[in-house]
Amino acid sequence: MRRKLLRRLALLSTAVLLLVLALPGLALAQKGPSTAELSLAMDTVWVIVAAVLVLFMQAGFAMLEVGFSRMKNVGSVVAKILVNLAIAALLFWAFGFALAFGTGNALVGTEGWFLAVPAGQVNDVYAGLSWTQVPLSAKFLFQVAFCAVSLAIVWGTMLERTKFAVYVVFAVVFAGLIYPMVGHWIWGGGWLTELGMQDFAGSTVVHLSGAMAALAGTLLLGPRLGKYDDEGRPVTIPGHNMPLAVLGVLILWIGWWGFNPGSTMAAVPDIADIALTTNLAAAAGVLGAMGMSYLYRRNVDVGMGGNGAIAALVAITAPCAFVAPWASIVIGCVAGIIMYATLVYVDRIGVDDPLGAIAAHGMGGIWGTLSCGLFTTPALAAVGEPGLFYGGGLYQLGIQALGIVAAGGFVFLASLAVFATLKATIGIRVKPEQELDGLDIHEHGVFGYPDLVATDYQNGNGKISDPLEGVPEGTA
Repeated sequence: MRRKLLRRLALLSTAVLLLVLALPGLALAQKGPSTAELSLAMDTVWVIVAAVLVLFMQAGFAMLEVGFSRMKNVGSVVAKILVNLAIAALLFWAFGFALAFGTGNALVGTEGWFLAVPAGQVNDVYAGLSWTQVPLSAKFLFQVAFCAVSLAIVWGTMLERTKFAVYVVFAVVFAGLIYPMVGHWIWGGGWLTELGMQDFAGSTVVHLSGAMAALAGTLLLGPRLGKYDDEGRPVTIPGHNMPLAVLGVLILWIGWWGFNPGSTMAAVPDIADIALTTNLAAAAGVLGAMGMSYLYRRNVDVGMGGNGAIAALVAITAPCAFVAPWASIVIGCVAGIIMYATLVYVDRIGVDDPLGAIAAHGMGGIWGTLSCGLFTTPALAAVGEPGLFYGGGLYQLGIQALGIVAAGGFVFLASLAVFATLKATIGIRVKPEQELDGLDIHEHGVFGYPDLVATDYQNGNGKISDPLEGVPEGTA
């Protein structure tokens, strides 16, 4: 009996051993994914991760704007961020993506509305993105995040005095028409694409577009009450929370790692080099802006340091894939310096820009786009020609300048027309008493800080006490 049991155990062990040895062969016999399929899957995952990082930049804009706003207006900032993100997502899906990347003519795409594409014809319908093979949904999700960033830039200059309805109406036009047209010219196969303009991730398409729209709106809107004294000299209106503002800068800095490296739209080794140039530029921008602050005012302005980082990130967005690391440091440092000088200048001439968006995104975008024509190396010039400092002559610099004038001019004039129409119809600015009380209570019926903003509404006199009243400038 015992011998029979041992014999059965031996047979069972042999069977198990043979099964274990056969498993690898059975696995190989099953058809697995090919190398091309695995590569496409990796590319798709990377593009989605990059899109998430860019989308997360909305949180950065929210914190930055909240930090530079007064307590009585922070709720309106958050509401604006949410509604603009929602409108951008829907309008770009319906119309914007087709106008930007659909197959069409030199000015605009004319195919691919609502992402409705027959099977197997994606590259034919969206010729502007046929160079990347990730699925159409991944292409859209990445690009719509860019559109939302450009739209968010518009409102940084118009804080604390703009009617909420203006955000809604302008967002529809900007996301559905204005931004996509510039995108088509430079990225979608339009006339600047054909000329070889270099704008890898959007110094012009995203940032200059947002800044020029912001400038148009700000000029028609006018400065905040109390921003200039009786003699026209600028008065500092401090934001209420510098730590939140710096948190916003850091979130944007992290998000830019999706913004620039993600524009490869493929999981390729180049993303590491692009991340490197992006990071070096941002670091140099902080030091450049803080250095200017010390030279000009003999102090180290934290807000200026944050704006220096943003200006440098904006500047490196166009050339990040085309320049050497040393050049990115120069580009970033110069961007921080230019940002500071521009911010001081626009403040003096009566343009009230609470966030510094015109200086950081506008001048940063211009400088970054021009820097391609100076620093692009022959080895990295995948588009256009090498820069002036690498023996490429003035051609590429000229194309970059042409793109700036054309794109910036179009966005400014188109936005000015929209804002002027709104001003003549529904109005673009809240009433003076509403501005003094704060937009939170009048536009949204709540306070961002209900425990800190003392209100006399409960007593029926309709006045709100500002907890920062009487606080010396620069201490908030």
